[in-house]
Amino acid sequence: MPSISPDCRGTIPYMRTKTLPANVSAQLLRSAKKVMKNAHAPYSKFRVGAAILLSNGKIFSGCNVENASYGMTNCAERTAIFTAVAALGPKIEIRAVSVVNDQGVPCSPCGACRQVIYEFGPDATIFFQSADGPKQAHITELLPEGFRLQ
Repeated sequence: MPSISPDCRGTIPYMRTKTLPANVSAQLLRSAKKVMKNAHAPYSKFRVGAAILLSNGKIFSGCNVENASYGMTNCAERTAIFTAVAALGPKIEIRAVSVVNDQGVPCSPCGACRQVIYEFGPDATIFFQSADGPKQAHITELLPEGFRLQ
């Protein structure tokens, strides 16, 4: 299994297949937990980490970054996605996303993150903590009316 490099990127070489290998969610979870520790959450004290898997097998991770002006806060999911775009350009395709938090409470992507995930991954699988435990959902279950202007 590939390791995550210091810049939070790894590669899974077999990602062109339609189904995700069983170990993918575990690897994404580890990546999300690792980066969650870097979150800047002095106001909410709620640290979130996310890891995304692209169709080319690369993994990018991100954490939430709060600001005293709450509207300027960036979620972990969007941090990971924007990092991937900055590194590879806008033609990325998200296959899967894992989201974790340091409180162990339910935490699915917010509405803004769902739309950004859909923009780059209209067929993405999302892994997160629900009220009933770990959950896996297709992005269209979480955002049934997502759209792209292409």
